[in-house]
Amino acid sequence: MSKLSEFTFKGSCDLMPQGFWSAIDVWINKPHVLNKRLCGVKVEEEGREVDNLELQNILSALWDNDTEDLNCVLSYLNVGVESNTYIHANQKGHWCFGVRTVVPKVNSYGSQMQKEIILKDASRQCVIFIPFEENEDGHTFPKKNNIYRIQLEAENNEDWSVSVSALRPDDWFSDGVVYPKFPWLVGVLLPKLAQWSTESRQSEFKSTLSLIPVEKYSCMYQKLKEKYKEMVKVWPEVTDPEKFVYEDVAIATYLLVLWEQERADKCLTAKQSFVDLGCGNGLLVHILGNEGHPGKGIDVRKRKIWDMYGPQTCLEESAITPSDSFLFPDADWLIGNHSDELTPWIPVIASRSSYACRYFVLPCCFYDFCGKYQRRQCRKSQYKEYIDFIAEISAACGFSTEEDCLRIPSTNGSAERGLACLLWRPLQVCLIGKTRSYEPSGEAQADELRTRYIQDRLSRSAGPPRDPEEEGAGGPAETGGGWGEGFQPREKAQITRNCASLPRDFIDGVVLRVGRALLELNPEERHDPDAWNRGGSLSVREVAEMLDKQTLQMLKKECGGLQTLLRNSHQVFKVDGGRVQIRD
Repeated sequence: MSKLSEFTFKGSCDLMPQGFWSAIDVWINKPHVLNKRLCGVKVEEEGREVDNLELQNILSALWDNDTEDLNCVLSYLNVGVESNTYIHANQKGHWCFGVRTVVPKVNSYGSQMQKEIILKDASRQCVIFIPFEENEDGHTFPKKNNIYRIQLEAENNEDWSVSVSALRPDDWFSDGVVYPKFPWLVGVLLPKLAQWSTESRQSEFKSTLSLIPVEKYSCMYQKLKEKYKEMVKVWPEVTDPEKFVYEDVAIATYLLVLWEQERADKCLTAKQSFVDLGCGNGLLVHILGNEGHPGKGIDVRKRKIWDMYGPQTCLEESAITPSDSFLFPDADWLIGNHSDELTPWIPVIASRSSYACRYFVLPCCFYDFCGKYQRRQCRKSQYKEYIDFIAEISAACGFSTEEDCLRIPSTNGSAERGLACLLWRPLQVCLIGKTRSYEPSGEAQADELRTRYIQDRLSRSAGPPRDPEEEGAGGPAETGGGWGEGFQPREKAQITRNCASLPRDFIDGVVLRVGRALLELNPEERHDPDAWNRGGSLSVREVAEMLDKQTLQMLKKECGGLQTLLRNSHQVFKVDGGRVQIRD
Protein backbone atom coordinates (compact mmCIF):
# COMPACT_ATOMS: atom_id res chain seq x y z
CA MET A 1 0.00 0.00 0.00
CA SER A 2 3.04 2.24 -0.21
CA LYS A 3 3.58 4.87 -2.87
CA LEU A 4 4.76 3.07 -6.01
CA SER A 5 5.64 5.96 -8.27
CA GLU A 6 5.51 9.72 -8.35
CA PHE A 7 6.02 12.48 -10.88
CA THR A 8 7.43 15.84 -9.80
CA PHE A 9 6.54 19.05 -11.61
CA LYS A 10 6.46 22.80 -11.14
CA GLY A 11 3.16 24.53 -10.54
CA SER A 12 2.32 28.06 -9.48
CA CYS A 13 0.43 28.61 -6.25
CA ASP A 14 -2.45 30.31 -8.05
CA LEU A 15 -3.11 27.14 -10.10
CA MET A 16 -2.64 24.49 -7.45
CA PRO A 17 -4.31 22.48 -6.05
CA GLN A 18 -7.31 23.57 -8.15
CA GLY A 19 -5.42 22.57 -11.28
CA PHE A 20 -4.92 19.07 -9.89
CA TRP A 21 -8.65 18.62 -9.34
CA SER A 22 -9.38 19.92 -12.85
CA ALA A 23 -6.94 17.33 -14.21
CA ILE A 24 -8.58 14.58 -12.14
CA ASP A 25 -11.98 15.59 -13.52
CA VAL A 26 -10.63 15.10 -17.04
CA TRP A 27 -9.47 11.60 -16.14
CA ILE A 28 -12.81 10.85 -14.49
CA ASN A 29 -15.07 12.25 -17.21
CA LYS A 30 -12.95 11.83 -20.36
CA PRO A 31 -10.51 8.93 -19.89
CA HIS A 32 -10.70 8.22 -23.63
CA VAL A 33 -8.45 11.21 -24.35
CA LEU A 34 -5.61 9.06 -22.95
CA ASN A 35 -6.86 5.50 -23.16
CA LYS A 36 -7.69 5.22 -26.86
CA ARG A 37 -9.38 1.85 -26.36
CA LEU A 38 -12.22 3.51 -24.48
CA CYS A 39 -15.23 5.17 -26.04
CA GLY A 40 -15.90 7.19 -22.89
CA VAL A 41 -17.74 6.95 -19.60
CA LYS A 42 -21.27 7.28 -18.32
CA VAL A 43 -21.29 9.19 -15.03
CA GLU A 44 -23.90 7.50 -12.85
CA GLU A 45 -23.45 9.73 -9.82
CA GLU A 46 -21.08 12.52 -8.85
CA GLY A 47 -20.47 15.13 -6.20
CA ARG A 48 -22.42 13.51 -3.37
CA GLU A 49 -20.99 14.13 0.08
CA VAL A 50 -21.01 11.00 2.23
CA ASP A 51 -20.04 10.51 5.85
CA ASN A 52 -17.92 7.67 7.14
CA LEU A 53 -20.81 5.48 8.19
CA GLU A 54 -22.63 5.83 4.86
CA LEU A 55 -19.47 5.02 2.93
CA GLN A 56 -18.83 1.98 5.08
CA ASN A 57 -22.39 0.76 4.39
CA ILE A 58 -21.91 1.23 0.64
CA LEU A 59 -18.66 -0.73 0.63
CA SER A 60 -20.11 -3.43 2.91
CA ALA A 61 -22.87 -4.05 0.37
CA LEU A 62 -20.31 -4.16 -2.45
CA TRP A 63 -18.16 -6.69 -0.58
CA ASP A 64 -21.21 -8.64 0.55
CA ASN A 65 -20.05 -8.30 4.17
CA ASP A 66 -16.68 -9.97 3.52
CA THR A 67 -15.17 -8.50 6.69
CA GLU A 68 -11.53 -9.36 6.03
CA ASP A 69 -11.40 -7.82 2.55
CA LEU A 70 -13.55 -4.89 3.65
CA ASN A 71 -11.25 -4.03 6.54
CA CYS A 72 -8.30 -4.14 4.18
CA VAL A 73 -10.00 -1.65 1.87
CA LEU A 74 -11.07 0.62 4.73
CA SER A 75 -7.51 0.69 6.02
CA TYR A 76 -6.28 1.64 2.55
CA LEU A 77 -8.78 4.49 2.39
CA ASN A 78 -7.40 5.88 5.61
CA VAL A 79 -3.71 5.89 4.83
CA GLY A 80 -2.47 9.21 6.18
CA VAL A 81 -5.51 9.80 8.40
CA GLU A 82 -5.13 10.34 12.11
CA SER A 83 -6.46 7.49 14.21
CA ASN A 84 -9.12 9.66 15.85
CA THR A 85 -10.77 10.23 12.44
CA TYR A 86 -10.63 6.60 11.33
CA ILE A 87 -13.46 5.70 8.99
CA HIS A 88 -14.98 3.21 11.42
CA ALA A 89 -15.87 6.13 13.69
CA ASN A 90 -19.51 7.16 13.44
CA GLN A 91 -18.96 10.81 12.53
CA LYS A 92 -19.30 13.18 9.59
CA GLY A 93 -16.78 12.34 6.90
CA HIS A 94 -15.21 14.26 4.07
CA TRP A 95 -15.69 12.02 1.06
CA CYS A 96 -17.04 13.21 -2.28
CA PHE A 97 -18.67 10.10 -3.75
CA GLY A 98 -19.21 9.25 -7.41
CA VAL A 99 -19.80 6.27 -9.70
CA ARG A 100 -18.96 5.92 -13.39
CA THR A 101 -19.43 3.20 -16.00
CA VAL A 102 -16.42 2.78 -18.28
CA VAL A 103 -17.41 2.13 -21.91
CA PRO A 104 -14.86 0.37 -24.17
CA LYS A 105 -14.80 0.94 -27.91
CA VAL A 106 -15.13 -2.79 -28.49
CA ASN A 107 -17.20 -4.66 -25.93
CA SER A 108 -15.46 -7.86 -24.86
CA TYR A 109 -17.23 -8.06 -21.50
CA GLY A 110 -20.64 -9.30 -22.62
CA SER A 111 -23.44 -8.05 -20.38
CA GLN A 112 -21.06 -7.20 -17.54
CA MET A 113 -20.80 -3.47 -16.89
CA GLN A 114 -17.39 -2.19 -15.83
CA LYS A 115 -17.89 0.44 -13.12
CA GLU A 116 -15.85 2.39 -10.59
CA ILE A 117 -16.58 4.07 -7.30
CA ILE A 118 -14.65 7.34 -7.13
CA LEU A 119 -13.82 8.88 -3.77
CA LYS A 120 -12.35 12.37 -3.57
CA ASP A 121 -10.75 13.64 -0.38
CA ALA A 122 -10.03 17.36 -0.69
CA SER A 123 -8.34 17.60 2.71
CA ARG A 124 -5.70 15.01 1.75
CA GLN A 125 -5.71 16.00 -1.94
CA CYS A 126 -6.23 12.46 -3.16
CA VAL A 127 -8.73 10.44 -5.15
CA ILE A 128 -9.34 6.70 -4.87
CA PHE A 129 -10.78 4.44 -7.59
CA ILE A 130 -12.60 1.25 -6.57
CA PRO A 131 -13.54 -0.79 -9.69
CA PHE A 132 -16.31 -3.38 -9.74
CA GLU A 133 -18.41 -5.34 -12.23
CA GLU A 134 -22.19 -5.34 -12.37
CA ASN A 135 -24.14 -8.02 -14.21
CA GLU A 136 -27.53 -7.64 -15.88
CA ASP A 137 -29.26 -8.73 -12.66
CA GLY A 138 -27.63 -5.92 -10.70
CA HIS A 139 -25.22 -8.13 -8.76
CA THR A 140 -21.84 -6.52 -8.13
CA PHE A 141 -18.35 -8.01 -7.92
CA PRO A 142 -15.49 -5.81 -6.66
CA LYS A 143 -12.16 -5.87 -8.50
CA LYS A 144 -10.18 -5.64 -5.29
CA ASN A 145 -6.79 -6.10 -6.97
CA ASN A 146 -7.25 -2.92 -9.04
CA ILE A 147 -8.03 -0.36 -6.35
CA TYR A 148 -5.66 2.58 -6.71
CA ARG A 149 -5.06 6.07 -5.36
CA ILE A 150 -3.77 9.26 -7.00
CA GLN A 151 -2.27 11.75 -4.55
CA LEU A 152 -1.05 15.35 -4.84
CA GLU A 153 1.67 16.60 -2.50
CA ALA A 154 3.47 19.93 -2.20
CA GLU A 155 7.25 19.56 -2.17
CA ASN A 156 7.85 23.30 -1.65
CA ASN A 157 6.41 26.60 -2.88
CA GLU A 158 6.85 25.71 -6.56
CA ASP A 159 7.46 21.95 -6.76
CA TRP A 160 4.60 19.49 -6.57
CA SER A 161 4.37 15.75 -6.99
CA VAL A 162 1.55 13.50 -8.12
CA SER A 163 1.81 9.84 -7.16
CA VAL A 164 -0.06 6.61 -7.72
CA SER A 165 -0.33 3.63 -5.39
CA ALA A 166 -2.35 0.43 -5.42
CA LEU A 167 -3.92 -1.70 -2.73
CA ARG A 168 -2.42 -4.89 -4.18
CA PRO A 169 0.14 -3.95 -6.83
CA ASP A 170 1.56 -7.48 -7.04
CA ASP A 171 -1.87 -8.86 -7.99
CA TRP A 172 -2.82 -6.07 -10.39
CA PHE A 173 -5.04 -7.32 -13.24
CA SER A 174 -4.76 -5.83 -16.72
CA ASP A 175 -6.65 -6.49 -19.94
CA GLY A 176 -5.25 -3.45 -21.73
CA VAL A 177 -8.69 -1.88 -22.15
CA VAL A 178 -10.75 -0.94 -19.10
CA TYR A 179 -7.94 -2.13 -16.85
CA PRO A 180 -4.66 -0.73 -18.21
CA LYS A 181 -1.30 -2.01 -17.08
CA PHE A 182 0.05 -0.40 -13.92
CA PRO A 183 3.20 0.86 -15.72
CA TRP A 184 0.82 2.72 -18.05
CA LEU A 185 -0.65 4.58 -15.08
CA VAL A 186 2.88 5.48 -14.01
CA GLY A 187 4.39 6.34 -17.37
CA VAL A 188 1.42 7.88 -19.19
CA LEU A 189 -1.28 8.95 -16.75
CA LEU A 190 0.89 10.64 -14.10
CA PRO A 191 2.84 12.90 -16.53
CA LYS A 192 -0.40 13.84 -18.27
CA LEU A 193 -2.09 14.72 -14.97
CA ALA A 194 0.90 16.91 -14.13
CA GLN A 195 0.60 18.64 -17.51
CA TRP A 196 -3.14 19.18 -17.19
CA SER A 197 -2.70 20.50 -13.65
CA THR A 198 -0.57 23.40 -14.86
CA GLU A 199 -2.72 24.33 -17.86
CA SER A 200 -5.20 27.07 -17.10
CA ARG A 201 -6.75 27.30 -20.59
CA GLN A 202 -10.31 26.04 -20.74
CA SER A 203 -11.71 24.27 -23.77
CA GLU A 204 -13.86 26.39 -26.09
CA PHE A 205 -16.28 23.52 -26.59
CA LYS A 206 -18.25 20.93 -24.66
CA SER A 207 -17.10 17.39 -24.05
CA THR A 208 -17.66 14.94 -26.89
CA LEU A 209 -21.01 13.13 -27.06
CA SER A 210 -22.43 15.23 -24.23
CA LEU A 211 -26.04 15.04 -25.48
CA ILE A 212 -26.34 11.27 -26.00
CA PRO A 213 -25.60 8.11 -23.96
CA VAL A 214 -22.00 7.20 -24.76
CA GLU A 215 -22.56 3.48 -24.15
CA LYS A 216 -25.33 3.37 -26.76
CA TYR A 217 -23.15 5.30 -29.19
CA SER A 218 -20.30 2.83 -28.71
CA CYS A 219 -22.47 -0.23 -29.36
CA MET A 220 -24.22 1.35 -32.33
CA TYR A 221 -20.97 2.54 -33.91
CA GLN A 222 -19.38 -0.92 -33.75
CA LYS A 223 -22.50 -2.43 -35.28
CA LEU A 224 -22.65 0.07 -38.17
CA LYS A 225 -18.90 -0.01 -38.74
CA GLU A 226 -19.07 -3.76 -39.27
CA LYS A 227 -22.21 -3.49 -41.41
CA TYR A 228 -20.86 -0.87 -43.83
CA LYS A 229 -17.12 -1.64 -43.87
CA GLU A 230 -17.36 -3.18 -47.34
CA MET A 231 -18.12 0.27 -48.74
CA VAL A 232 -14.43 1.08 -48.38
CA LYS A 233 -13.52 -1.62 -50.91
CA VAL A 234 -15.96 -0.51 -53.62
CA TRP A 235 -15.69 3.28 -53.22
CA PRO A 236 -15.71 4.74 -56.78
CA GLU A 237 -14.97 8.38 -55.93
CA VAL A 238 -11.52 10.00 -56.01
CA THR A 239 -11.92 10.95 -52.34
CA ASP A 240 -10.37 8.83 -49.58
CA PRO A 241 -12.85 6.00 -48.83
CA GLU A 242 -11.74 5.36 -45.25
CA LYS A 243 -12.16 8.99 -44.32
CA PHE A 244 -15.64 9.39 -45.79
CA VAL A 245 -17.06 5.96 -44.96
CA TYR A 246 -16.10 5.89 -41.29
CA GLU A 247 -16.86 9.58 -40.83
CA ASP A 248 -20.38 9.13 -42.19
CA VAL A 249 -20.82 5.98 -40.10
CA ALA A 250 -19.92 8.03 -37.01
CA ILE A 251 -22.33 10.85 -37.94
CA ALA A 252 -25.10 8.35 -38.70
CA THR A 253 -24.48 6.67 -35.36
CA TYR A 254 -24.82 9.98 -33.55
CA LEU A 255 -28.10 10.82 -35.31
CA LEU A 256 -29.58 7.36 -34.78
CA VAL A 257 -28.86 7.46 -31.04
CA LEU A 258 -30.10 11.05 -30.80
CA TRP A 259 -33.32 10.15 -32.59
CA GLU A 260 -33.83 7.00 -30.53
CA GLN A 261 -33.53 9.12 -27.41
CA GLU A 262 -36.00 11.65 -28.84
CA ARG A 263 -38.56 8.92 -29.55
CA ALA A 264 -38.22 7.65 -26.00
CA ASP A 265 -38.59 11.15 -24.53
CA LYS A 266 -41.68 11.93 -26.65
CA CYS A 267 -43.17 8.41 -26.52
CA LEU A 268 -43.02 8.13 -30.32
CA THR A 269 -43.05 4.88 -32.28
CA ALA A 270 -42.54 6.05 -35.88
CA LYS A 271 -38.95 6.72 -36.89
CA GLN A 272 -38.13 10.30 -37.80
CA SER A 273 -38.02 11.44 -41.42
CA PHE A 274 -35.23 13.64 -42.75
CA VAL A 275 -33.84 15.62 -45.67
CA ASP A 276 -30.06 15.93 -46.09
CA LEU A 277 -29.31 19.25 -47.82
CA GLY A 278 -26.05 19.14 -49.73
CA CYS A 279 -25.76 15.39 -49.24
CA GLY A 280 -22.56 14.94 -51.28
CA ASN A 281 -21.74 11.25 -51.71
CA GLY A 282 -25.10 10.30 -50.17
CA LEU A 283 -23.69 7.67 -47.83
CA LEU A 284 -25.26 9.27 -44.75
CA VAL A 285 -28.66 9.20 -46.49
CA HIS A 286 -28.09 5.56 -47.45
CA ILE A 287 -27.22 4.50 -43.90
CA LEU A 288 -30.09 6.37 -42.25
CA GLY A 289 -32.52 4.94 -44.80
CA ASN A 290 -31.24 1.41 -44.31
CA GLU A 291 -31.73 1.81 -40.56
CA GLY A 292 -35.42 2.55 -41.07
CA HIS A 293 -35.64 6.34 -41.31
CA PRO A 294 -37.53 7.64 -44.36
CA GLY A 295 -35.74 10.48 -46.08
CA LYS A 296 -33.84 11.82 -49.02
CA GLY A 297 -30.71 13.71 -49.94
CA ILE A 298 -30.37 16.66 -52.30
CA ASP A 299 -27.17 17.89 -53.91
CA VAL A 300 -26.33 20.09 -56.86
CA ARG A 301 -24.18 17.37 -58.42
CA LYS A 302 -24.73 13.65 -58.74
CA ARG A 303 -21.87 11.42 -57.58
CA LYS A 304 -20.75 8.14 -59.14
CA ILE A 305 -21.54 6.21 -55.98
CA TRP A 306 -25.22 7.17 -56.05
CA ASP A 307 -25.94 4.41 -58.57
CA MET A 308 -24.48 1.80 -56.20
CA TYR A 309 -26.98 2.40 -53.42
CA GLY A 310 -30.04 1.13 -55.24
CA PRO A 311 -33.51 2.64 -55.71
CA GLN A 312 -34.38 2.47 -52.01
CA THR A 313 -31.93 5.34 -51.33
CA CYS A 314 -33.60 8.54 -52.52
CA LEU A 315 -31.10 11.08 -53.88
CA GLU A 316 -31.97 14.14 -55.97
CA GLU A 317 -29.73 16.24 -58.18
CA SER A 318 -30.86 19.83 -57.73
CA ALA A 319 -29.47 23.25 -56.84
CA ILE A 320 -30.88 24.44 -53.52
CA THR A 321 -31.71 28.13 -53.18
CA PRO A 322 -33.08 29.40 -49.85
CA SER A 323 -36.62 30.38 -50.79
CA ASP A 324 -40.26 29.47 -50.38
CA SER A 325 -39.74 26.83 -53.06
CA PHE A 326 -37.33 24.88 -50.87
CA LEU A 327 -39.32 24.20 -47.72
CA PHE A 328 -39.87 20.72 -46.30
CA PRO A 329 -43.05 20.75 -44.18
CA ASP A 330 -43.24 16.94 -44.04
CA ALA A 331 -39.67 16.41 -42.79
CA ASP A 332 -38.98 15.91 -39.10
CA TRP A 333 -35.28 16.80 -39.43
CA LEU A 334 -33.09 18.75 -41.83
CA ILE A 335 -29.43 17.74 -41.97
CA GLY A 336 -26.48 19.85 -43.03
CA ASN A 337 -23.36 17.68 -43.05
CA HIS A 338 -20.51 19.89 -44.29
CA SER A 339 -23.11 21.76 -46.34
CA ASP A 340 -20.84 24.79 -46.93
CA GLU A 341 -22.82 27.77 -48.32
CA LEU A 342 -26.11 26.21 -47.15
CA THR A 343 -24.99 25.89 -43.52
CA PRO A 344 -26.21 29.30 -42.26
CA TRP A 345 -29.50 28.85 -44.13
CA ILE A 346 -30.43 25.45 -42.70
CA PRO A 347 -31.79 26.79 -39.36
CA VAL A 348 -33.80 29.30 -41.42
CA ILE A 349 -35.19 26.64 -43.77
CA ALA A 350 -36.04 24.39 -40.82
CA SER A 351 -37.78 27.18 -38.91
CA ARG A 352 -39.94 28.07 -41.93
CA SER A 353 -40.68 24.50 -43.05
CA SER A 354 -42.87 23.78 -40.03
CA TYR A 355 -43.01 24.47 -36.31
CA ALA A 356 -42.14 20.81 -35.66
CA CYS A 357 -39.13 20.71 -38.00
CA ARG A 358 -35.76 20.24 -36.29
CA TYR A 359 -32.24 20.50 -37.67
CA PHE A 360 -28.70 19.15 -37.29
CA VAL A 361 -25.71 20.95 -38.82
CA LEU A 362 -22.05 20.02 -38.80
CA PRO A 363 -20.26 23.13 -40.11
CA CYS A 364 -17.05 22.86 -42.05
CA CYS A 365 -16.20 25.72 -44.42
CA PHE A 366 -17.09 29.21 -43.23
CA TYR A 367 -19.95 30.84 -45.17
CA ASP A 368 -22.28 33.73 -44.41
CA PHE A 369 -25.75 34.14 -45.92
CA CYS A 370 -24.07 35.44 -49.04
CA GLY A 371 -20.41 34.74 -49.66
CA LYS A 372 -17.58 33.77 -47.34
CA TYR A 373 -17.82 34.53 -43.63
CA GLN A 374 -15.60 37.39 -42.49
CA ARG A 375 -14.02 37.26 -39.04
CA ARG A 376 -14.93 40.00 -36.58
CA GLN A 377 -13.29 38.81 -33.35
CA CYS A 378 -9.69 37.92 -32.66
CA ARG A 379 -10.13 36.62 -29.11
CA LYS A 380 -11.76 33.42 -30.33
CA SER A 381 -10.47 30.85 -32.75
CA GLN A 382 -11.94 31.17 -36.23
CA TYR A 383 -13.75 27.87 -35.79
CA LYS A 384 -15.31 28.89 -32.46
CA GLU A 385 -16.37 32.25 -33.87
CA TYR A 386 -18.12 30.55 -36.78
CA ILE A 387 -19.86 28.03 -34.52
CA ASP A 388 -21.12 30.94 -32.41
CA PHE A 389 -22.33 32.67 -35.59
CA ILE A 390 -24.44 29.66 -36.62
CA ALA A 391 -25.77 29.43 -33.05
CA GLU A 392 -26.71 33.12 -33.27
CA ILE A 393 -28.65 32.46 -36.48
CA SER A 394 -30.37 29.52 -34.81
CA ALA A 395 -31.45 31.66 -31.86
CA ALA A 396 -32.69 34.39 -34.22
CA CYS A 397 -34.79 31.73 -35.95
CA GLY A 398 -36.43 30.84 -32.65
CA PHE A 399 -34.58 27.63 -31.79
CA SER A 400 -33.31 26.61 -28.38
CA THR A 401 -29.90 25.60 -29.68
CA GLU A 402 -27.74 22.79 -28.35
CA GLU A 403 -24.07 22.16 -29.10
CA ASP A 404 -22.09 18.94 -29.02
CA CYS A 405 -18.74 17.60 -30.17
CA LEU A 406 -18.72 14.55 -32.40
CA ARG A 407 -16.07 11.88 -32.14
CA ILE A 408 -14.88 11.27 -35.69
CA PRO A 409 -12.59 8.21 -36.04
CA SER A 410 -9.10 8.56 -37.47
CA THR A 411 -7.16 6.15 -39.65
CA ASN A 412 -4.00 4.53 -38.37
CA GLY A 413 -3.23 1.92 -40.98
CA SER A 414 -0.26 3.72 -42.50
CA ALA A 415 3.23 2.53 -41.77
CA GLU A 416 4.09 6.14 -40.99
CA ARG A 417 1.55 6.39 -38.16
CA GLY A 418 3.07 9.43 -36.52
CA LEU A 419 2.37 11.71 -39.48
CA ALA A 420 -0.55 9.94 -41.11
CA CYS A 421 -2.73 10.06 -38.00
CA LEU A 422 -2.31 13.83 -37.82
CA LEU A 423 -3.96 14.29 -41.21
CA TRP A 424 -7.42 13.86 -39.66
CA ARG A 425 -9.58 16.51 -38.02
CA PRO A 426 -9.45 16.14 -34.22
CA LEU A 427 -12.69 17.98 -33.44
CA GLN A 428 -16.05 18.52 -35.12
CA VAL A 429 -18.79 20.54 -33.45
CA CYS A 430 -22.44 20.11 -34.34
CA LEU A 431 -25.39 22.38 -33.60
CA ILE A 432 -28.86 21.00 -32.98
CA GLY A 433 -32.22 22.74 -32.94
CA LYS A 434 -34.79 20.40 -31.39
CA THR A 435 -37.18 22.82 -29.69
CA ARG A 436 -38.43 26.37 -30.18
CA SER A 437 -38.20 29.30 -27.81
CA TYR A 438 -41.75 30.41 -28.67
CA GLU A 439 -45.21 28.86 -28.84
CA PRO A 440 -46.86 27.94 -32.18
CA SER A 441 -49.19 30.93 -31.83
CA GLY A 442 -46.16 33.23 -32.01
CA GLU A 443 -45.02 32.02 -35.44
CA ALA A 444 -45.90 35.23 -37.31
CA GLN A 445 -43.97 37.41 -34.89
CA ALA A 446 -41.05 34.94 -34.86
CA ASP A 447 -40.85 35.05 -38.65
CA GLU A 448 -40.77 38.84 -38.58
CA LEU A 449 -37.78 38.68 -36.24
CA ARG A 450 -35.89 36.16 -38.35
CA THR A 451 -36.63 38.14 -41.52
CA ARG A 452 -35.32 41.31 -39.89
CA TYR A 453 -32.19 39.46 -38.76
CA ILE A 454 -31.46 38.10 -42.26
CA GLN A 455 -32.02 41.47 -43.92
CA ASP A 456 -29.82 43.22 -41.39
CA ARG A 457 -27.11 40.63 -41.84
CA LEU A 458 -27.21 40.90 -45.62
CA SER A 459 -27.17 44.70 -45.55
CA ARG A 460 -24.04 44.95 -43.42
CA SER A 461 -22.27 41.86 -44.65
CA ALA A 462 -18.75 42.66 -45.73
CA GLY A 463 -18.21 39.24 -47.23
CA PRO A 464 -16.92 39.33 -50.81
CA PRO A 465 -18.76 37.27 -53.41
CA ARG A 466 -17.24 33.93 -54.30
CA ASP A 467 -14.83 33.71 -57.22
CA PRO A 468 -16.94 32.63 -60.22
CA GLU A 469 -14.00 30.76 -61.77
CA GLU A 470 -13.51 28.67 -58.64
CA GLU A 471 -17.06 28.13 -57.44
CA GLY A 472 -19.32 28.47 -60.44
CA ALA A 473 -20.27 31.29 -62.74
CA GLY A 474 -24.01 30.84 -62.59
CA GLY A 475 -26.15 33.60 -61.14
CA PRO A 476 -28.69 33.24 -58.38
CA ALA A 477 -31.52 30.90 -59.15
CA GLU A 478 -34.63 32.68 -60.29
CA THR A 479 -36.92 31.18 -57.71
CA GLY A 480 -40.03 32.81 -56.31
CA GLY A 481 -39.96 33.92 -52.70
CA GLY A 482 -36.18 34.22 -52.51
CA TRP A 483 -34.82 35.17 -49.10
CA GLY A 484 -31.20 36.08 -49.71
CA GLU A 485 -30.36 38.49 -52.51
CA GLY A 486 -27.03 37.50 -54.01
CA PHE A 487 -27.03 33.91 -52.75
CA GLN A 488 -25.36 31.73 -55.34
CA PRO A 489 -25.70 27.96 -55.27
CA ARG A 490 -22.83 25.90 -56.50
CA GLU A 491 -22.52 25.05 -60.14
CA LYS A 492 -23.21 21.51 -61.27
CA ALA A 493 -19.76 21.31 -62.83
CA GLN A 494 -17.27 21.14 -60.01
CA ILE A 495 -14.03 23.07 -60.34
CA THR A 496 -11.65 22.19 -57.54
CA ARG A 497 -8.10 23.45 -57.53
CA ASN A 498 -7.24 23.61 -53.85
CA CYS A 499 -5.29 20.31 -53.75
CA ALA A 500 -8.34 18.54 -52.30
CA SER A 501 -8.88 16.43 -55.42
CA LEU A 502 -5.28 15.26 -55.65
CA PRO A 503 -4.82 11.51 -55.07
CA ARG A 504 -4.49 10.66 -51.39
CA ASP A 505 -1.28 8.69 -51.89
CA PHE A 506 0.24 11.69 -53.70
CA ILE A 507 -0.68 14.05 -50.83
CA ASP A 508 0.55 11.61 -48.19
CA GLY A 509 3.79 11.11 -50.10
CA VAL A 510 4.54 14.84 -50.13
CA VAL A 511 3.56 15.23 -46.47
CA LEU A 512 5.73 12.32 -45.35
CA ARG A 513 8.71 13.44 -47.42
CA VAL A 514 8.56 16.99 -46.06
CA GLY A 515 7.93 15.69 -42.54
CA ARG A 516 10.97 13.42 -42.64
CA ALA A 517 13.15 16.25 -43.95
CA LEU A 518 12.07 18.55 -41.11
CA LEU A 519 12.60 15.84 -38.48
CA GLU A 520 16.13 15.21 -39.73
CA LEU A 521 17.16 18.82 -39.12
CA ASN A 522 19.19 19.65 -35.99
CA PRO A 523 19.71 16.00 -34.91
CA GLU A 524 22.47 17.06 -32.54
CA GLU A 525 19.93 18.79 -30.29
CA ARG A 526 18.10 15.54 -29.45
CA HIS A 527 19.61 14.42 -26.17
CA ASP A 528 16.54 12.49 -25.05
CA PRO A 529 15.36 9.97 -27.70
CA ASP A 530 11.90 9.87 -26.09
CA ALA A 531 11.43 13.65 -26.18
CA TRP A 532 9.15 15.27 -28.74
CA ASN A 533 11.17 16.12 -31.85
CA ARG A 534 9.89 19.16 -33.74
CA GLY A 535 12.86 19.11 -36.07
CA GLY A 536 13.79 22.34 -37.80
CA SER A 537 12.20 24.64 -40.36
CA LEU A 538 12.57 25.19 -44.09
CA SER A 539 11.42 27.92 -46.42
CA VAL A 540 8.72 27.00 -48.93
CA ARG A 541 11.33 27.46 -51.66
CA GLU A 542 13.67 24.99 -49.93
CA VAL A 543 10.83 22.49 -49.64
CA ALA A 544 10.05 22.90 -53.35
CA GLU A 545 13.69 22.21 -54.23
CA MET A 546 13.39 18.82 -52.47
CA LEU A 547 10.56 17.65 -54.74
CA ASP A 548 10.90 16.15 -58.19
CA LYS A 549 9.77 17.91 -61.36
CA GLN A 550 6.67 15.75 -61.88
CA THR A 551 5.42 16.46 -58.36
CA LEU A 552 5.93 20.20 -58.82
CA GLN A 553 4.06 20.14 -62.13
CA MET A 554 1.04 18.50 -60.48
CA LEU A 555 1.10 21.08 -57.70
CA LYS A 556 1.44 23.95 -60.17
CA LYS A 557 -2.03 23.15 -61.54
CA GLU A 558 -3.56 23.77 -58.12
CA CYS A 559 -4.38 27.18 -56.64
CA GLY A 560 -1.57 27.99 -54.23
CA GLY A 561 0.43 24.93 -55.25
CA LEU A 562 2.78 23.48 -52.66
CA GLN A 563 1.91 26.04 -50.00
CA THR A 564 -1.80 25.17 -50.24
CA LEU A 565 -1.05 21.46 -49.83
CA LEU A 566 1.06 22.17 -46.73
CA ARG A 567 -1.59 24.48 -45.28
CA ASN A 568 -4.27 21.85 -45.91
CA SER A 569 -2.20 19.53 -43.69
CA HIS A 570 -2.39 22.05 -40.87
CA GLN A 571 -2.56 19.32 -38.23
CA VAL A 572 0.99 18.37 -39.23
CA PHE A 573 2.62 21.58 -40.46
CA LYS A 574 2.72 25.19 -39.44
CA VAL A 575 3.28 27.51 -42.41
CA ASP A 576 4.07 31.04 -41.35
CA GLY A 577 6.08 33.81 -42.97
CA GLY A 578 7.04 31.58 -45.87
CA ARG A 579 8.60 28.95 -43.59
CA VAL A 580 7.42 25.44 -42.81
CA GLN A 581 7.83 23.52 -39.55
CA ILE A 582 6.11 20.65 -37.74
CA ARG A 583 3.29 21.88 -35.56
CA ASP A 584 3.94 21.49 -31.84
